[in-house]
Amino acid sequence: MSSTNTSYRTGEIVKHDGNYISESGKKDKLQKGEKFPACPVSGNETTWNNAD
Repeated sequence: MSSTNTSYRTGEIVKHDGNYISESGKKDKLQKGEKFPACPVSGNETTWNNAD
């Protein structure tokens, strides 16, 4: 089951392997169990969305 239009914050646990895109537009491949990282551009907290 794929979740769409769901946002995740920096520090939350990744629940599903996949490609995610930050508010700054940078994509990152994240794996289940990792934490969503800070923004790859600013280094601040950000929101990530599923890009798959």
